[in-house]
Amino acid sequence: MNIFKNFILLCICTFLIQCSTQPDSDRITKNFNKGWKFSLNGSDDAKSPDFDDSRWRVLDLPHDWSIEGEFSKDNKAGVGGGALPGGTGWYRKKFNLPESDRNRELSIEFDGIYRNSDVWINGNFLGNRPNGYISFSYDLTPYLNYGRKPNIIAVKVNNSDQPNSRWYSGSGIYRNVRLVSKSRLHIRQWGSHITTSKIDSEDAGVKIITSIHNSDKDTLKAVLSTSLHGPYGQIAAEADSFFTINPGESKDIEQNFKLFKPELWSVSSPLLYKAVSDIELKNIIVDSYTTNFGVRSFSFDSEKGFFLNGESMKIKGVCLHHDLGCLGAAINTRAIERQLEILKDMGCNAIRTSHNPPAPELLDLCDKMGFLVMDEAFDMWKVPKTQFDYSIFWDEWHKQDLIDQVLRDRNHPGVIIWSIGNEIMEQWNSSGTPIAKELCDIVRLLDNTRPITSACQDPVPGNYIIASDALDLIGYNYKHNLFKDFPVTFPGKKFIATETTSALATRGHYDMPVDSIRRWPIRWDKLFTEGNPDLTCSSYDNCSTPWGSTHSETLDEVMNYDFLSGMFVWTGFDYLGEPTPYDWPARSSYFGIVDLAGFPKDAYYLYKSVWTNEPVLHLLPHWNWKEGQNIDVVAYTNCKEAELFLNDKSLGKKIRDEKSYSLMWNVPFEKGRLEVKAITEDNQQIGSSVTTASEPARILLVPDRNQINSASDDLSFIRVEVLDSNGVLVPDASNEISFTVSGNGYIAGVDNGLQTSMEMFKSDHRKAFNGLCLVVVGSKPKPGEITVRASSPGLDPAKVVIMAN
Repeated sequence: MNIFKNFILLCICTFLIQCSTQPDSDRITKNFNKGWKFSLNGSDDAKSPDFDDSRWRVLDLPHDWSIEGEFSKDNKAGVGGGALPGGTGWYRKKFNLPESDRNRELSIEFDGIYRNSDVWINGNFLGNRPNGYISFSYDLTPYLNYGRKPNIIAVKVNNSDQPNSRWYSGSGIYRNVRLVSKSRLHIRQWGSHITTSKIDSEDAGVKIITSIHNSDKDTLKAVLSTSLHGPYGQIAAEADSFFTINPGESKDIEQNFKLFKPELWSVSSPLLYKAVSDIELKNIIVDSYTTNFGVRSFSFDSEKGFFLNGESMKIKGVCLHHDLGCLGAAINTRAIERQLEILKDMGCNAIRTSHNPPAPELLDLCDKMGFLVMDEAFDMWKVPKTQFDYSIFWDEWHKQDLIDQVLRDRNHPGVIIWSIGNEIMEQWNSSGTPIAKELCDIVRLLDNTRPITSACQDPVPGNYIIASDALDLIGYNYKHNLFKDFPVTFPGKKFIATETTSALATRGHYDMPVDSIRRWPIRWDKLFTEGNPDLTCSSYDNCSTPWGSTHSETLDEVMNYDFLSGMFVWTGFDYLGEPTPYDWPARSSYFGIVDLAGFPKDAYYLYKSVWTNEPVLHLLPHWNWKEGQNIDVVAYTNCKEAELFLNDKSLGKKIRDEKSYSLMWNVPFEKGRLEVKAITEDNQQIGSSVTTASEPARILLVPDRNQINSASDDLSFIRVEVLDSNGVLVPDASNEISFTVSGNGYIAGVDNGLQTSMEMFKSDHRKAFNGLCLVVVGSKPKPGEITVRASSPGLDPAKVVIMAN
């Protein structure tokens, strides 16, 4: 028996020795979103691994608890913050690790938690991050259990101190989470820095600096092998670097490559390369790290504006906040993709991440779909804008937060501008000069390949941020009437319109006459008292804030001067909170070219007629009015002339002035069909029409996609139309629509785009607004049919089937 025991002991010792001397296996990154437990306003005892969370709600991340709440003017976020609840939430997750992970390094990566998060693992405090928009990670290794003993991670999210934002923030672990298991010899998080140089049609230089860390107890000799894969999967270049690294040491290794006949990244052809970096130890790959990048050149010129790959290009951008309408701040890749698809079709080629670091998924999609990006860091510095905003944490956290943003985002080819701030109060304070210099120094130390700007609403040479001479681009917020004077005001400097327009519109609402421009609010002492009793704004291009302009006014300036490199319109989509020009019961913005539900407003077609080469002809308004009422009829078009018909009778041709974006007729209303026709440059006839609708009769469901992926958080956005008996959209229909989902799906949210609707987003019903509403449907994690039914008293119901593959 003793001999047998000794033999077993010898085998075990031999196995343990082999385990300790064999290199670790490759990096494993796991989606860590599933199976969390959540409680709102839970006890601080929840950080203990022994805490009883059996009654807590089970959910998957990303999660925003605020969007699940009810609107109220008494919620501490205020109307500016979306009038939804905040509070303190707790998340807990139990997980087990195999014994094979014992000699590895494990970390948890959070893409964003709003806000002021504390994290514990097995009762051990890992840290606090107050910034709700930044990505960060923690090393879990010293505190983990392996085998049968579980691990408990607890996250406290404190969004109770409000107001802390000037718009809707959301609350919770609202971006993705990953668990990363890697060798003790590994490439650090965001540890690959890729730059390109000497780019032409024949070749391009690529430099990669890879940051490697050794947390092993031994000095190690290894090889860094990097291969560059082209857009079509081919290996384009390779390099090996031998290195020795001491215990606890971090080392940067530089590798240089030449690409022959490189495929260039552009907004029209967003071709991506992939760098695969492997660490080999004793002929075994112990870590592998993949970084996507693009090969492109760009520049800003003080006289000629912006160039991409040597070609002159106007930046046609919009500002976007981070919320996704009825989904709230909980990030969803398909929802972002849908927004970008809608904007791309309008001719938009650039996004400003107003006013904080975005979700990584947005930047990934911009790279893949061909969008330029102005990547913005802060909405305030030390001087506050709201009572509990980021200025409270500035001194302790601004350096680390900015470093993390630049390290995370600097390999994205779409990112062409860093913005260190938006409408920063220090532009009127002498402290703005040293802070601007400090921030720009931090950025340039980590990335000197992109220009830096700050979005200033007081763009004068005496502005303390501009006077720092640290900026590469002078950023104007509004002041479109001063654009033409830029070369005189800032001789030799380069220009970007960081924020423009602030036009206001409620989809489908029209105030006449068209040529009477409404600047709401008219005076600060009468804020929220001017305007329409039903809190609507005109969808003609004749309504804006007093500090902004109509869409046409700013477009005139930007498109007509070469030195104006481009613009970022405020905003691409309506967003929750900041319902200028109104107060309660409005709870979301009026600024968007597209409403909160994703339905384009009329201005969408104005931009499309200017920003694309497609023939565009769009007629407005609807054609349901009082008999004999004089109606201003507008056509947005890039055709030279158009002819208007009412019930097949010509009302005359109009010739478009080259500096104008629209044609207009004044027409006494008569029931029937109003149609405009035009001839394109290639002699093709196009038309647009509106028809008088009768009473609502039926529902039509129009999904953006009939097939979705069951293995991901994919969604189908279903447009719900209220039609009359002839199939005409009823432009003032407000019927309440009820939804049921059977089979493999669920309702992710409902919306209608109305800024004053107090209906909850997480619901199975919604009133139509001006004939439309939206239901968003997701799939359960298995293939199958999803049947969506819509009904309303007095209307013929509708059904659509979505396939989850």
